[in-house]
Formats: sequence, C-alpha cells, structure tokens
Amino acid sequence: MSSMRNAVQRRNHKERAQPEERKKWGLLEKRKDYKLRAHDHKAKQARLKILKEKASERNPDEFSFGMMSSTVDKAGRKVTDRGNKSLDMDVVKLLKTQDAGYIRTMLQMVRNEREELEKRLVLEDEEVRVLKDGDNERKGRHTVYVGRKEEQDEFDDDEWFGKGAEMPGRGGGKEPQVEDDDEEGTSKKQKRPSKRQQEAKDLAQKQEQLFMSKRERAQQRAAAHLEAVKARERALMAAEEELELQRAKMNHTVGGVNKNGVKFKIRERKR
Repeated sequence: MSSMRNAVQRRNHKERAQPEERKKWGLLEKRKDYKLRAHDHKAKQARLKILKEKASERNPDEFSFGMMSSTVDKAGRKVTDRGNKSLDMDVVKLLKTQDAGYIRTMLQMVRNEREELEKRLVLEDEEVRVLKDGDNERKGRHTVYVGRKEEQDEFDDDEWFGKGAEMPGRGGGKEPQVEDDDEEGTSKKQKRPSKRQQEAKDLAQKQEQLFMSKRERAQQRAAAHLEAVKARERALMAAEEELELQRAKMNHTVGGVNKNGVKFKIRERKR
C-alpha cells in the first residue's frame, strides 16, 4: 500500500510568500527563522538579568587586593599601572638630546624649502615685470606688465612711453610736426584685417588668456604651499624651544612650575 502511495505524484509543498502590501518589509519570516531569533533574544535577556543582579548586589566598600596598588586622580578616575618601567635620568637626557638633533635637522630642511619657494615666487613675479627707469630728473616709476618672456625681450620703452618731447616741461629739442592732409587720408584708409587674420588674432588672444589664468592658479598654489611650509617651520621652532626648556629643567639650570602648580626658580650660590 505504501508503495502505491509513493508511486502517485503528490502536490509540491509551497510556502506562503509575503503579501503584496508587506513586500517593503522583505521576505516573510518562517518558523525556523523565528525560532533562531527567539532563542537569541532569550539568551540576551538571561545575560542581562545576571548582570543586573550582580550590579545590585555589589558592595562598593568590599575589600580587594587590587585596591592596594591602584590610585585615583583628582577627578576620581582610577589610574592603573601599565607596566612601563621608568628610565634613568641619564637615558632620558640622551633621548632628549637625540630629539633635539632631529628637530634641528628637520627645521633646517624646512627653512631651505621655504627659501627656495620664496626665491621661485620672486623670480616668477620679476619675469613678467618691466620697469621703465627714466632719467635722473624723473622721480616716479612706471610699471608695465607683459604676458610672456618673449614680449619682455621685445619690449621697446621708447615706443611705449615716447621720448617725452611732446610733454610739458620736458624739452627734447624737437617741435611736434604737423602731418599733411594726404598722410591723414592714407592713415584713415587702412586696410581691414581679413577673416583669417581676425580668427588667428582671436585664437592668440584666447591662448594668452588661458596662459595667464593657468599662471595665476599656479602662483596661488605656490603661495598656499609657502604658507604651509611657514606654519610647519613655526611649529618646529616652538617644539625646539620647548625641548630646550625641558632639557634645561632636567639640568637644574632654570626654574619652572612643579606638579602642584607652584612656581620655583633655581637658587644660585652666593659668591
């Protein structure tokens, strides 16, 4: 009979799925999942119950041998020994000396880096600056900024500033000449640039603007790097001063403040 029952195909067991309105909560929890979750919850509750009983039955005045070696700071916090051994004074002085040498080495490296950055920034500023130094009679300066090194080499100060003969108070020995009407007519009838020349001029102008913007961003990055190097130099100088003060206190050559906050100074022997 059992063989006949197994020969007949039975319906496959299908577990109920999560309803459509509850699909946002994920898969439907089965009995085996519920049993695992309930067992874990009950185990946690049992552990919490044991800990609560221990905390309620604890006697703060109960003696333990750990009280003999433990200490408490001013705030009431327990200070335990980490097992570190105190070094001899000579060893500590040697370590302080090595630290001072390392700080001096790093400080010298940072100073050299700062000087190189300052020189580079100064050279970049002078690269695009042309100063027109006049005669001894002139008291002021006029600064002309150009975009590239080639423009600086091709710069003609007489063409830019003029020779000064037409300006009042600066006689050059030459009278201003009056142009003829024919020359004025020819100057007005100058040829307009062609389309290709205009496009080449616009392209050159765009490239020059792009170059100037890139150069400005590079100068800003260099200035930020310089400020960071200066800050690191100040921090190393402060560390060197603090280390020198600690070494002087260890050698009993200067005063200071003890652990109780009382200032003291070294008494010198009377001569």
